[in-house]
Amino acid sequence: MVDSSGSSGKSTHFGFQEVAEEQKAGMVHGVFTNVASKYDVMNDVMSIGIHRLWKDAMMDWLAPRDRQRLLDVAGGTGDIAFRFLRRAPGARAVVLDMTESMLAEGRKRAEAGKLADRLDWVVGDAMALPFEDNSFDVYTISFGIRNVTRIDDALREALRVLRPGGRLMVLEFSQLPDAGLQKLYDLYSFNVIPRMGKLIAGDRDSYQYLVESIRRFPDQESFAAMIRDAGFENVKYRNLSLGIAALHSGWKI
Repeated sequence: MVDSSGSSGKSTHFGFQEVAEEQKAGMVHGVFTNVASKYDVMNDVMSIGIHRLWKDAMMDWLAPRDRQRLLDVAGGTGDIAFRFLRRAPGARAVVLDMTESMLAEGRKRAEAGKLADRLDWVVGDAMALPFEDNSFDVYTISFGIRNVTRIDDALREALRVLRPGGRLMVLEFSQLPDAGLQKLYDLYSFNVIPRMGKLIAGDRDSYQYLVESIRRFPDQESFAAMIRDAGFENVKYRNLSLGIAALHSGWKI
């Protein structure tokens, strides 16, 4: 996942903790370094296996096309980039992540070798992307935006590196509109996921943070407003699995 630090004197949240902004990057980096080798397995646990369908729905709405250039931020294990390139054989992709061990896991996957001539891996920061203005046709971030210290900065960077006519798409855990269903999902999240993290990845604390970060993330309408405020137009969202996750789409006009 992608983040940055800076000595701003401001505070932010790390799950349910309040921490100095300059501390969060290292803490998030530690989480994903710890879980990198089991990240894809734990995605199955956290989403009850449905994340694969959500990612396919993301591609359906995105409709990848040949000759497009994709930037997948916080995309360490390559799931989104692989799907994009399989659907658009003439496209190219860059996977950017703050954690080298996550990128290393992505490179190990069989798809990485088959797509090596169209795929690059870059260690970098969502809030200070190492790319020129107007460099990409599509920007995606999947289950990563909630880990960024300053989400507004990341969204502005997304706008900067997209070409006019370029598209942003964000897949993230979200909020269920029904309070009763939300309570049931929270019971699952807070009681089951950390225990499974301990069992599968040997790391309860990292998964405790991950479920807390989901609850701290803005709801669908609030996040759509943040995307508009960053300068994107025609912003829309679609709920997935009743709102357990959501897709947000915006365009650089």
